[in-house]
Amino acid sequence: MLGKGVVGGGGGTKAPKPSFVSYVRPEEIHTNDKEATEKEVTLHLLPGEQLLCEASTVLKYVQEDSCQRGICGKLVCTDFKIAFLGDDESALNNDETQFKNKVIGENDITLHCVDQIYGVFDEKKKTLFGQLKKYPEKLIIHCKDLRVFHFCLRYTKEEEVKRIVSGIIHHTQAPKLLKRLFLFSYATASQNSTATDPKNHTVMFNTLKDWCWELERTKGSMKYKAVSVNEDYKVCERLPAYFVVPISLPEEDIPHFQGHGIPIWCWSCHNGCALLKMSALPKEQDDGILQIQKSFLDGIYKTIHRPPYEIVKTEDLSSSFLSLQEIQTSYSKFRQLFLIDNSTEFWDTDIKWFSLLESSGWLEMIRRCLKKAIEIAECLEAQNMNVLLLEETASDLCCIISSLVQVMMDPHCRTRFGFQSLIQKEWIMGGHCFLDRCNHLRQNDKEEVPVFLLFLDCVWQLVHQHPPAFEFTETYLTVLSDSLYIPIFSTFFFNSPHQKDTNMHQRQLSLPLTQSKSSPKRGFFREETDHLIKNLLGKRISKLINSSDELQDNFREFYDSWHSKPTDYHGLLLPHIEGPEIKVWAQRYLRWIPEAQILGGGRVATLSKLLEMMEEVQILQEKIDEKHHSQVALQAEASSLLRNSARLSSLFPFALLQRYSSKPVLPTSGWKALGDEEDLAKREDEFVDLGDV
Repeated sequence: MLGKGVVGGGGGTKAPKPSFVSYVRPEEIHTNDKEATEKEVTLHLLPGEQLLCEASTVLKYVQEDSCQRGICGKLVCTDFKIAFLGDDESALNNDETQFKNKVIGENDITLHCVDQIYGVFDEKKKTLFGQLKKYPEKLIIHCKDLRVFHFCLRYTKEEEVKRIVSGIIHHTQAPKLLKRLFLFSYATASQNSTATDPKNHTVMFNTLKDWCWELERTKGSMKYKAVSVNEDYKVCERLPAYFVVPISLPEEDIPHFQGHGIPIWCWSCHNGCALLKMSALPKEQDDGILQIQKSFLDGIYKTIHRPPYEIVKTEDLSSSFLSLQEIQTSYSKFRQLFLIDNSTEFWDTDIKWFSLLESSGWLEMIRRCLKKAIEIAECLEAQNMNVLLLEETASDLCCIISSLVQVMMDPHCRTRFGFQSLIQKEWIMGGHCFLDRCNHLRQNDKEEVPVFLLFLDCVWQLVHQHPPAFEFTETYLTVLSDSLYIPIFSTFFFNSPHQKDTNMHQRQLSLPLTQSKSSPKRGFFREETDHLIKNLLGKRISKLINSSDELQDNFREFYDSWHSKPTDYHGLLLPHIEGPEIKVWAQRYLRWIPEAQILGGGRVATLSKLLEMMEEVQILQEKIDEKHHSQVALQAEASSLLRNSARLSSLFPFALLQRYSSKPVLPTSGWKALGDEEDLAKREDEFVDLGDV
């Protein structure tokens, strides 16, 4: 047996450090070279993908404490992914391969999915970056989809270790140029068919016709119009080429401040009220310019607020809601709960898991987003008021809230194509900076904020609470979140429609350049909130906004009234937002942790079991009708029927037939936390074993 390298046994408590050192290399264990060659897995390359470096005789550890079992194979790095090619003996059966990702294998990591890289030097874990003077004996990779990979390099040749470690660090951590993304190599090499069914497809909102169709669908064409003033991005590179504004707004007003300060239409309610958004005007110190801005905003405001027929309520998300810094900090704490290196680490944190979860504040972020969306839905539905969302760029928090409102109020957005069209309209055409927020170029870690993931988590809460209302499942949302880091989909790899069109269609030289300079890019760590619009329009706005107490009363009455009635899955849909109702998205966050799986548990396994029982009852009824009472035959039927549901877990389809780690009687660190035996006996009722829940 190889010492601490390959096949090992044990489990539970931490084993002593092995003293035996093997001088036999893993590849020498194979006595039959031909047999070993046949077991090698070939590297599958996508169109345009190139191999950069590789290392043989690498051990991929099973993520388990102390026993350190592993599979010997080859570690490779391409310009698209890091891949481990091991023996084919662990391949899944034919009925399981249908649940595999068609692009990314089980042991593949796209370069954009790598979060942190650690090296182990003499049992000490250190972060790896830049040029290394000494190379590690073990490589640990933390991924943005919360997978953790362990690779032992102890038996790998020194030159190969240097090459593979340096290559992985450089291609995952070093700043990149946009044109160097694999996305462009793949787009050039692949031949994609774009034919779609015109009656059933995702609306891309890249033509005037698409926006007109959406206006007709929501019955908003009487008050709003689609404009092409920004065609070829002549006015603003931040806005899409086509968008919708109030019909009374003169088109010549739009170019004044490059689209800033313009109310842009998001969606119309069945009663004629609309959801709008507006980006703030740039800050100015000159009194003359401020006066011009004031006059401009005053004129804009008159076009959307015409009481008693048109009343507008404003929501300044920049000053009265979440900040991007809060979202970033909260998620950084939250994800640490799921980046588990081994079983001991998992059980050590198990006893304090709920307190760590609460201190992260992530579930509170979700609750606040859902609550804000319900408040806006109440204004649109119950108070018949237009709502104007304000934000510095109208491309982060505005995207979350406007999308959630539409998911709650528009059943079309709860279909698969409707949801995809919603993302295309509010996020892609809305100018959400996916390139910066996902930090695809590794140029600014401070700009990396999981805004889109927060939105998906909010949608998951709705899907989890009201499954029949949606045409898609939580697995769809999980795979969608994974797509953020797969650079063959251009959807999530640009900051604006202009940037995508310019780079994907090679039109840089043919596009007319805007004459006015764009405002300098500002980070989201703001020293003070931009109160420009609030100050300029404060007197007008104050007349429209009710007191906070009255708002709370209206919200509570609206919220309680809806939940007191039977749910109409084809109408308005509100989530429960009380503390216990906001839950952890287990399938996404816990899917790679075997200890968190419940064998035979979860909705899919339960439904499968019910279907099997119904089938069994049907077979029994048929046999009774035929007067065949063979007890042996019935037992044989039952055992075969139960076979499928028994193999499912609570984290299906990502945890099919994975290993299951037995929980220790009490976590190692728990003894210190609970005290001596007498104290433990007194506190017995406080300890809840969640393993049996």
